[in-house]
Amino acid sequence: MDLQLLVGLGNPGDRYADTRHNVGFMVLEQLAAAAGVPFRQQGRLQGKLAEIGTGEQRLRLLMPHTYMNESGRSIRAALDWYRLTPEQLLVLVDDMDLPLGRLRLRASGSAGGHNGLRSAIQHLGTQDFPRLRIGIGAPTGHPQERRDRTIAHVLGRFSAEERPLLEAVLAEVVAGIDLIRRSGLERSGNRLNSFRAVAAASSGA
Repeated sequence: MDLQLLVGLGNPGDRYADTRHNVGFMVLEQLAAAAGVPFRQQGRLQGKLAEIGTGEQRLRLLMPHTYMNESGRSIRAALDWYRLTPEQLLVLVDDMDLPLGRLRLRASGSAGGHNGLRSAIQHLGTQDFPRLRIGIGAPTGHPQERRDRTIAHVLGRFSAEERPLLEAVLAEVVAGIDLIRRSGLERSGNRLNSFRAVAAASSGA
């Protein structure tokens, strides 16, 4: 996979920092910190951008600052500016339908009820772009209670008990991105889609 643009979905500002909805931002922040590069506001991209690597190994990290529901505007602007195709993109997005500790890599697909992905599909005009869904768990299994509590849940922060699992997930995603760049989506999906942070944590890995 010729991965050129990595987009983490989330909401800008201190109010939303470290919330479940911002787990995509968290991955990019770890990547940038490890590389020692800063994020800079880019008005033309409607978001913050950092670049890691050089030459053919350069990877652009984009955090849209359009708020979640308009994420597609920033993604579209970045693809146009860098003359990239949707296939050169990977979107990192939270997923309430997956428990914390699970991941799902797909080359394409529907929005699955996620407003950020819905906006991306709308502005790109296609569902055919890779995305990595990062499980954040649901507030409850009861359908009506889930609907009532969804906003508070996704805009809430991870508990102290959940932090070790979250750190294991973020580490796996960072490793997975490197694998995607080296080996492509199919091989990477075999690893990422079978990942279980609970099992890794309990075995001391």
